[in-house]
Amino acid sequence: MNKAGLEDVVASQTAISYIDGQKGDLFYRGYHINDLAEHANFEQTAYLLWFGDFPTEEQYRRVCGLVHDQLGLPKEMMAILFDLPDTAGPMQALRTAISALALHDPEANDNSPEANQQKAMHLMAHFPEIVAANYRIATGQWPLQPMERCGLAANFLWLLKGCEPEPLHVEAMDKCLVLHAEHGLNASTFSARVAASTLSDMYSAVTAALGTLLGPLHGGANQHVMEMLVEVGDPKHAEAYVKNALANKQRIMGFGHRVYKVEDPRAIILREISKELCEQTGNIKYYEISEKIREVTYAEKGLYPNVDFYSATALHALGIKTELFTTIFAVSRVVGWTAHVMEQHADNRLIRPRSEYIGHKNRTFTPIPGCRQAYH
Repeated sequence: MNKAGLEDVVASQTAISYIDGQKGDLFYRGYHINDLAEHANFEQTAYLLWFGDFPTEEQYRRVCGLVHDQLGLPKEMMAILFDLPDTAGPMQALRTAISALALHDPEANDNSPEANQQKAMHLMAHFPEIVAANYRIATGQWPLQPMERCGLAANFLWLLKGCEPEPLHVEAMDKCLVLHAEHGLNASTFSARVAASTLSDMYSAVTAALGTLLGPLHGGANQHVMEMLVEVGDPKHAEAYVKNALANKQRIMGFGHRVYKVEDPRAIILREISKELCEQTGNIKYYEISEKIREVTYAEKGLYPNVDFYSATALHALGIKTELFTTIFAVSRVVGWTAHVMEQHADNRLIRPRSEYIGHKNRTFTPIPGCRQAYH
């Protein structure tokens, strides 16, 4: 039976993550997201998603060293970023840069497990560098060099803002990266697996995922949430905003989910992160607007916030520009994408679904006299 958008259709098997939409649970490799957000950092989470288990201390230090050794964009890549037109948005710049990055990797077309593991670490290292460098170039600033022996979350904040980040900000960014790293067969991950199933290379698969994330129905939701909060402007206006939007059949950004029938577990964690950051920065207004919108939307429609709703206020409180929100999602999700590419290559079968034909049948063609001869 045809299901629009393949809703609830099982398209592949995976051991990477599991979502229980009825209970509101998310597991990476069998570990609940609550435990991971509380106890694991982004690098440990990446190792878990790639290799199936948490690293030993020795393995952890080795992978962190390998990732850190990858840091530093090739001069040719930096030249591409400087040459991008002013009309290129952050996601378009990232998509272009990742496609070009493959040209500087001699193992780009090697799909062996060892080569793919190396490429996964390569991409994990370069995503935040590219996002930060492009942002600084676009705003008339010079790109920075990464800090020595520093975690990816701290390095990313440094590369973006050029000042040593506060510990609370590093912890919050790290948790945001953990929470967004993987989420089953969403649209961008499916695109990556379809590309990988042709035995195309990892860079091509990740570029396909980025192109999919660029679409406003997948990526960009947290950006739209922040724009909504700015439009509301004050907690006392939130109730009227929601009711007016619903009366006009408009969507409240950051609510509802294709899979979760209860509250997204990531949203629950992000609510606390958002509250703590907003209180620490003294800018509690947008958190209060968020809370009021959450209350009214649930009362009116029974809808819960998804991961995008509170990530908007969290990233805003970290001093990150709204137009970068989707690229930050990609900085995290590249870990999940690369894990799925490796899983697909490990037991590959070409993904080639069928479509249900609903067009005309048995039509009779009436030639136009002399039409064919006119081209001879």
